[in-house]
Amino acid sequence: MKSKSVLHRWLQSLQAAKFNWILPLIGLMGLSGIAFFWQLGYSGLVDETEPLFAEAARQMLVTGDWITPYYNETTRFDKPPLIYWLMAVTYQIVGVNSWGVRLPSAIAASALTSLSFYTLWRYVQARENFQQRFLSDPELHEQTNQRRSDQSRLFHPLPWMGAALIALSPQMIAWGRVGVSDMLLTSCLGSALLAFFLGYLESDPQGSQGYPDKNLIALKTLRRCHISSFWYLLFYWLIALAILTKGPIGLVLPGLIVGSFIVYVGSWRQVWQEMNPILGLGFITFMTLPWYILVTLANGKAFLNTFFGYHNFQRFTQVVNHHSAPWYFYFIVVLLACAPNSIYLPVALLHTKFWQRRGWSRQPRWQQLKLFALVWFLGTFSFFTISVTKLPSYIIPLIPACAILIALFWSETILQVDGASRRGSGKVPRVLSSSQKALTILLKASLILNIIFLLLLAFASFYTVNWLGNDPDMPDFSRALGQSGFVIKAGLTWLLTAGIITVLIWQRRISWILPINLLGFLICFGVTVVPTYNLLDQQRQLPLREISQTVLAQRQPQEKLIAVGFNKPSLVFYTQNPVSYYEYPADAIAAFRSAEFQASIPKLKPETFLLVAYPQDFEKLGLKPDQYQVLGRASVYQLARVLWTVW
Repeated sequence: MKSKSVLHRWLQSLQAAKFNWILPLIGLMGLSGIAFFWQLGYSGLVDETEPLFAEAARQMLVTGDWITPYYNETTRFDKPPLIYWLMAVTYQIVGVNSWGVRLPSAIAASALTSLSFYTLWRYVQARENFQQRFLSDPELHEQTNQRRSDQSRLFHPLPWMGAALIALSPQMIAWGRVGVSDMLLTSCLGSALLAFFLGYLESDPQGSQGYPDKNLIALKTLRRCHISSFWYLLFYWLIALAILTKGPIGLVLPGLIVGSFIVYVGSWRQVWQEMNPILGLGFITFMTLPWYILVTLANGKAFLNTFFGYHNFQRFTQVVNHHSAPWYFYFIVVLLACAPNSIYLPVALLHTKFWQRRGWSRQPRWQQLKLFALVWFLGTFSFFTISVTKLPSYIIPLIPACAILIALFWSETILQVDGASRRGSGKVPRVLSSSQKALTILLKASLILNIIFLLLLAFASFYTVNWLGNDPDMPDFSRALGQSGFVIKAGLTWLLTAGIITVLIWQRRISWILPINLLGFLICFGVTVVPTYNLLDQQRQLPLREISQTVLAQRQPQEKLIAVGFNKPSLVFYTQNPVSYYEYPADAIAAFRSAEFQASIPKLKPETFLLVAYPQDFEKLGLKPDQYQVLGRASVYQLARVLWTVW
């Protein structure tokens, strides 16, 4: 009878939990839908990187070779195969198009946003349970507070602020809508680190809710030889996916962050027993090693030297593809990656009081989320700052850490200040104690910098057209952008946002500043960024798609396709044919006039080839108007059929 009562209560709680999660799930779907899925496949692929991934995935479907990636009839060992596998799967669902290319990135970004929301919800849950257990009589408040807490936690502002800061980060939106491996890696790494913390929280000997859990203590001995939490197992699984997405960095970076954190708080012995890393590494090896063995057997040293030597070791120790930058490069990138709320990141970092190591080591595990986010941020930032090759996309994995730090600072400090101000005599109370004046000053400076930063964004928006250079691939873009009015809308949006925040500071309602920043960015994204991106696609990428359609309509069987003067991988993807690229007309002439090529001309069938080039390059190639047949034009590109014998 007692067991039936327990089962009945458990079923009731499960049913209530499912109902309570409906609205949050709808909210998260709406947030991710706007940030990552809205008009995702409306525009074509963006040269140069995106079509490389798209074509390599398409080749897997065409050739049936799911081990060795190929692009344009050559192997492509830049990245492991997971992103290609996922794209190939989505091709089979939605077709070989922009949606199929970008859907894995959008789903990965949404998953990371949702898991971040859940982690912050668990943090709120642990904090409230801790307060109910130690700050009140548990017998008196257990029944009256439990139902209210379960429902209110899902609508607590902290998880929503954290999720919004991640989803509405400029860099998350940019890479979550592009079909490359960066967002998939970010999602795997970020989700792995969040899974670690959830496992760390769940395996707390004092209880995941901040007070002793007798069941956990009783099971401690049984778990010594096993992984103590599902979340730890998920941590290892996500690391394996990260390794299959971009290589050794998928293990090195989370290992560095987690190792530094547990050593700093002094819990590494206990966590070692809980996680059982030997078993975890075995699981990771079991998942990742087969592909590395198969691709090595198929390609030998070509794979080892290119993937491990060039794309991993050499990128970290040397400048690759001219991607060098000064030491302060990532300071600027982080400022823009989380703009405009990145202004509050310095004060959020200082708010952690990371120097109080003894105090942190004594805190319950749920309270260490702030410190863990700090280690996550500093570990990622330092690692890629040391790396010699630098790209803006490298530090996307630290964006969830930035969002968590800012959201916790906003929840634990600014909300209290705002509430105390409204309850008081109208004077803004001191944010912190007298021993922490630096933090107070930094917060006030951040509020002023917030307004200045928004004004700079408005100024930059108004003058964007004047600063744009002349791109030969889209000579009419500056004029079209100026006539569209998009930049004017962006400038007015930022001016209005700055004005509202000024009024909020004057009225001492600073808790509304971060949401207003996000709202301003969301409006700018909708009325300016997306339309400008579509205009850019029409000016830069649409002509290549049009010329590709002409190639498909005019190409004879086995007729070769040659491009001179540019290297646009999207031409390979949209024509679904290999393309011979020559950067300069002189390179093409030298290749065509070589003795080896001249000797092969009589054997070439058919006797013509298709040439895509700028009209002026036809003259540079030495071609006269009667030596080729123009088949089509699209903006700055011209397609013609040429006889091999003209050279």
